[in-house]
Amino acid sequence: MSLITPSSKAKRSFGGKGGGRRFENNKIYGNPLPLLFVDPPSTRLNSVLGLLGLSLTRVENPHCEGIFDPITRSVWITNMDHCMTLWRRGFFGKGDLSRSEPSWLARQMNLRKSAGKQLTSEEVTARRRAERKQFKLDRAAAIAAVAEEAEQIFEKEGKVTVPALSGPAIPSAATWKPSQPIRPETPITPAEVDIPDPLDEEPLENVEHMQLTLQEAFFLLWNLDCLTVLHPDTLEPMSLKDLWIAFQRAHLPIEIEAPQPLRFDNPFLINYAVYHHYRSLGWVVKGGIKFCVDYLLYKRGPVFSHAEFAMVVLPVYEDPGDQEDAPSNLQNATPFAWSWLSTINRVNSQVQKTLVLVYVTIPSRKRVSATVLESPACFTQYSVREVILRRFIPARMRD
Repeated sequence: MSLITPSSKAKRSFGGKGGGRRFENNKIYGNPLPLLFVDPPSTRLNSVLGLLGLSLTRVENPHCEGIFDPITRSVWITNMDHCMTLWRRGFFGKGDLSRSEPSWLARQMNLRKSAGKQLTSEEVTARRRAERKQFKLDRAAAIAAVAEEAEQIFEKEGKVTVPALSGPAIPSAATWKPSQPIRPETPITPAEVDIPDPLDEEPLENVEHMQLTLQEAFFLLWNLDCLTVLHPDTLEPMSLKDLWIAFQRAHLPIEIEAPQPLRFDNPFLINYAVYHHYRSLGWVVKGGIKFCVDYLLYKRGPVFSHAEFAMVVLPVYEDPGDQEDAPSNLQNATPFAWSWLSTINRVNSQVQKTLVLVYVTIPSRKRVSATVLESPACFTQYSVREVILRRFIPARMRD
């Protein structure tokens, strides 16, 4: 297992996001984990302890709470203070009504106060996509007009004219400007209607919650001890052993009603092995379903830069016999077609991400006893290997 080092090309391609807000982002999202290490005031005692290799630095633990939901295979955080703590200190979780950071309440308050004049990040993205769509339509219409003009010249004068794809008549991304304000077709916030008097408005109630994946929740609980997970029925805190079993049971097929023995090829164990591996190396790991992959790796977080690596998890059975009697077909465990691989590689190449195939070796049941699965100590039996895949373009890679 080795840390992936970004190439020089990747470093040039991914500039920092935010521009003038970079200093503010560094201040808000400066802590990589929910735990804070607070140094005591500088005194003579601290200097003496420092010479002896001792320290009075204390650890602040946020102690967040969430509710386990086996249906969605996630942990729900309803306390907004806990949500913002987990998001701003490591980018854990996702708002169920937002693209990433829980900002539904901020968007609704913005709509009331400024009538939508000050846009949030979700609204800016939606407007940018609408403008990009309109630009493509205007450019296609301009090209069609030039082609029609060339046909008219040929009919009247018999002169063959090659339609130009650039020039004053063809808008470009640098010169094109929308003729009128563009609104997204599917706005994130409700359509602007008559703005009522603020005195007559009812106070807004935040109906958004944050969802943690089971991998994120177990990492926060087992490694950092900063999360308490409540039972969905009794709302009582669940022990580590109860969660260990419940998270694995949540990934079993629904049609399996009778309790099944724990297996090494449980999807929760395989995905957590990958998540823990890269989180422990300092990467910010987020879901990658948007780009047809399992995970995305960020160097610092989504607010600082785009993801540099797209990860596809590929389980490999140490003993092929264990795959034959598996209760369900494990995703990507069977050999994949070249067309599938080419499709995913092309998608991620277009967005300037390096595709990484992450092979997770599932230990053989003949070699390792099933009793090891009773605790997280079983992760020592898994191994993670990476293979970086790059698109070969002959015209650009001759040097």
